Amino acid sequence: MSTSNRKDLSSFTKGIPAQELPVDESIGSLEPVAFFNDAMPTGVTVSHSGRIFVNFPKWGDDVKFTVVELREGGKMVAYPNELLNKANESDLASSLVSVQSVVVDPVDRLWILDTGSPLFKPTEYGGPKLLCVDLNTNNVTKKILFPQSVALPTTYLNDVRFDLRRGREGMAFITDSSQNGPNGIITVDLASGESWRRLNDHPSTIPEELQTFLPIVEGRPFLQQQPDGSIKHGSSMGADGIAINADGSRLYYCPLGSRRLYSVATSSLASREIDEQDVADTVKDEGDRGGASDGLESDSEGNIYSTNYEHNAIICRRNSDMLWETIVHDSRLLWPDTLSLAMDGYLYVTANQLHRQARYNKGRDLRRKPYTLFRIRVDAQPVLLR
Repeated sequence: MSTSNRKDLSSFTKGIPAQELPVDESIGSLEPVAFFNDAMPTGVTVSHSGRIFVNFPKWGDDVKFTVVELREGGKMVAYPNELLNKANESDLASSLVSVQSVVVDPVDRLWILDTGSPLFKPTEYGGPKLLCVDLNTNNVTKKILFPQSVALPTTYLNDVRFDLRRGREGMAFITDSSQNGPNGIITVDLASGESWRRLNDHPSTIPEELQTFLPIVEGRPFLQQQPDGSIKHGSSMGADGIAINADGSRLYYCPLGSRRLYSVATSSLASREIDEQDVADTVKDEGDRGGASDGLESDSEGNIYSTNYEHNAIICRRNSDMLWETIVHDSRLLWPDTLSLAMDGYLYVTANQLHRQARYNKGRDLRRKPYTLFRIRVDAQPVLLR
């Protein structure tokens, strides 16, 4: 259109101050708990007495400690100590390499899930592991190393949940969200330390293709250019978020690259006697959540919580009618990552701007510090299967 033909539209907006125009409205009340001005966090967990632990995977930031405890005044202290946080490349089993998740179990012990995969590099034996820390003594009381037939070279251990009623000392369930290999769920017998894979590359554990799933984050397609020039969506990781229901009968999980939620019978995951098809037969498609998510959580009333990174939100599926409702929607909730429901009735969530990393923005790091740990009151209690 030529300049001479352009209309002066100012008369249509005369007398309407721009600041009074309608804008997107928030839902719920987020309360900032802590700010992070260095490395970006992923996991958070809260002990029964209120101690807060956060972890920082080694994705390219300068990570001083991969696990910390938050102390009064926002001070971050290496946990359980500085020595364990210093990666020993000559003995991967002796130290923490790159931690993706920290979770307090039903009897108030801290479990640390080490990917053994800094910068998503191939894993080696001794790197991927699960450590238990006694919160009374702050000492490591158990270390479980995964054989390379379970933690594959491509494996990326993502998150973990516990049912301490199974077996002699309980069982753990872990998602493998690998970008470059089979996805699935890993079951761990906490007494023997034995572990095994289930739902290996099952359709419910793998990300959807770009042709069927295009994530939109902050109004833009969330894409990543590959070394060969091809394009795939940035959420190209499989089984990621994980939660266990109130009675321990079902384990919920979701690929990072999907808007669907799935569940599987925990009894089938826990048994080494049944075959893979029998496990797969217990998988249920729980439906579309209206947005893709990173973290999942559950409560003692059977409600399921899900982050929603496409809408800066946390949503909840009510057990009473199986409908989803929005718990919080806030422009500050930039990539809600991990959820942790504490005994005080607050739901904690990390917001780490994952989608603004350079690898998703043609080499430009668009993250703006600080990253934030928030909480919101939901007046619910965590699932305690003990």
